[in-house]
Amino acid sequence: MHDDKAHQVPSAFFPSYDVLAPRTQTVPFVFSSPHSGRLYPPEFLAISRLDPKTLRRSEDCFVDKLFRPVASLGAPLISARFPRAYLDLNREPYELDPELVSEPIPAHANTQSIRVAGGLGTVARIVADGEEIYPSRLTLSSVLKRIEQLYFPFHAELSRLVAQTRETFGHAVLVDCHSMPSTAMAPGGAQRPDIVIGDRFGASADPRLTLLVRDEFQRRGFKVQLNRPYAGGYITEHHGRPARGTHAIQLEINRGLYINEMTFEENSGYPLLASALIDIVSSLLREIPALLDYRAAAE
Repeated sequence: MHDDKAHQVPSAFFPSYDVLAPRTQTVPFVFSSPHSGRLYPPEFLAISRLDPKTLRRSEDCFVDKLFRPVASLGAPLISARFPRAYLDLNREPYELDPELVSEPIPAHANTQSIRVAGGLGTVARIVADGEEIYPSRLTLSSVLKRIEQLYFPFHAELSRLVAQTRETFGHAVLVDCHSMPSTAMAPGGAQRPDIVIGDRFGASADPRLTLLVRDEFQRRGFKVQLNRPYAGGYITEHHGRPARGTHAIQLEINRGLYINEMTFEENSGYPLLASALIDIVSSLLREIPALLDYRAAAE
């Protein structure tokens, strides 16, 4: 028997996102942080079998805070308020897990993706290290309610910001900001690089833009990889349309650079990373518009 009341979308999640915007947008950039939400209301915790600290293993801790300065540099930042463990915005709207839902799933849902198979669909069944979130299956109505009330408003606003930017400047660059564990999840997992830049192997952004981002990080001593192990999720894939003037890259930051991954507290590297990010973003905001204007003129 299911307690539908316990599965309602918590009121603390409204609105589903925050937008930090400059008074006047002066650069053709939009930044997003879909996985840094850290509101874990009692209603959600009550239906999870995991403690709050374990649930946070899926969280891109403080990524929204790290990128807050972009608004003072002329670009908007949209960030989710709710946690990734509750609803994952970097998925298709209906990547639904048959092992999570107690009723038949609608035919239009994608139940076959690799992400669903791994328990990390739009509504995740597990946290990042593989632990089951719920003691029993969820009702279909509760899952659909999260998507309708939280997922679609966030994506509508993100799409509006990108479209408005492209209309104003002639092109738009979406930087989707994330963090990653310092080591791979597999037993004896290898140390990950400092930064992974994903552009869907060149499909979501002009490769020159991607290389410029890579060079800015490398110039400051960061170890960078392109597209491995993260090439970009749904947000990058959905918005990246270089031929139409919209470029999207996914930026993954090694959590070991700035937090204690056990306590989720800032470590001594946080101010160094925060300062470097401001410097890097400032450089990119100066350099990339000229690159895109040159591209447009050449076409």
